[in-house]
Amino acid sequence: MKLHMQILIALGLGIKRNWHIFFGIIAGILVGIFLHDHPNILVDNVLTFIGQLFIRLITMVVIPLVVSAIIIGITSVGDNKHLGKFGSKMILYYGILTTIAVVLGSVFAVIFKPGAGAVHYITANIAEDVQHAVSTAMHEQGNILQLVLNFIPSNPFEAFASGNMVPIIIFVLLFALALAKVGEVNRPIVSFFESVFAATMKITDWIMIFAAPGVFALTASAVSSFGGGIFATISKYLLVLLLGFGIQMFVVYPIFLRCFSKVSAIMLFSAIAEAMMVAFGTASSSATLPLTIACCEKRGISHKVSSFVLPLGATLNFDGTALLQVVAVIFLAQAYGVPLDIFLITKVAVLAIVASSTCAGIPGGGLITIALILNGMGLSPEQLRDGFAFLFTIERLTDMLRTMLNVTSNAVVAATIADNENEINYDLLNNPAAYEEIA
Repeated sequence: MKLHMQILIALGLGIKRNWHIFFGIIAGILVGIFLHDHPNILVDNVLTFIGQLFIRLITMVVIPLVVSAIIIGITSVGDNKHLGKFGSKMILYYGILTTIAVVLGSVFAVIFKPGAGAVHYITANIAEDVQHAVSTAMHEQGNILQLVLNFIPSNPFEAFASGNMVPIIIFVLLFALALAKVGEVNRPIVSFFESVFAATMKITDWIMIFAAPGVFALTASAVSSFGGGIFATISKYLLVLLLGFGIQMFVVYPIFLRCFSKVSAIMLFSAIAEAMMVAFGTASSSATLPLTIACCEKRGISHKVSSFVLPLGATLNFDGTALLQVVAVIFLAQAYGVPLDIFLITKVAVLAIVASSTCAGIPGGGLITIALILNGMGLSPEQLRDGFAFLFTIERLTDMLRTMLNVTSNAVVAATIADNENEINYDLLNNPAAYEEIA
């Protein structure tokens, strides 16, 4: 099938699967324009309440989702017999791609300043409160050594109670590594967190049912308050993301493959085209995982590599999400007039790597764990409600794009490791005419 037809099918699939979200966005725009011209305080208050409720629900699941995902991911790696052979390369390659992604996102966001146009839409006293909160947090954290020291929780339970995400993650990482090393005795605890993860994912599914009215309310509230100018502002944010996603996909991945393997980027992209398109349509790397594995295994990458690398990648590797998160946070910082020095930008980039690796492979996962980055800056999503309203107007489109990038990245790493370990059939990979149909 020709590439342009696959893209059209993907767009159609995306609209079909997410029609309620797109309807919410369009309806929110129309209602917001009407309210901007005919203000109604009661309706504005109701929309504001619904939008805040949606953000609060998203924030609610962050800690249980992050904690359970980390424990399940690390303990599954620790128990796998291929850990020594594939694990170190997998972590190295994922680390390289995610670091490049956040560097690209940081550089483009600082150069093009997508949030600068939103400054005059933010209430002055709210912006001052945000600036003061960030300044206070940076002052309390002090220099680099003090910052690292603050990452280590003196009391993990206090960190959990206060929602201080970075110390929580440090403790959970150590705890998960210990569980991975103690063997089968860890099963009761791991099973407990598997249940927590499953239950949290179910709660997240319920929250996503509320996504349409939530996005509608945020969009309508933003357009009502800011007018049509919001689209000029958010378009710059979208263009920065498109630039970053495009370079990561069409420059970074091919160069990475050339440097670390003999795999042709063109042939690999052709082999996983169906998975890329479904990832775009569903905005869920977890839902796309079976198809990603099928594309890789039936087109040359061994089951040994695919069955190990791809499931873990769908849990831990989200360089598209990391790029989106760092651009989104810098956008918010610029919108609220927060001074961005090299220290704060570096901190945002590091936290984006951590936040993306704890992100669930579900629609909306990227903006759920963005709370972790804001927490590290001394902020919460609720303080930035107006700024988040900008992001949510195009959240579904950016979610679909970053998911396609995540799935492609996982396949790139799997193909690279397969090449390194002689676990790839080049006769099959380089011969699309011989590809089996993916069921």
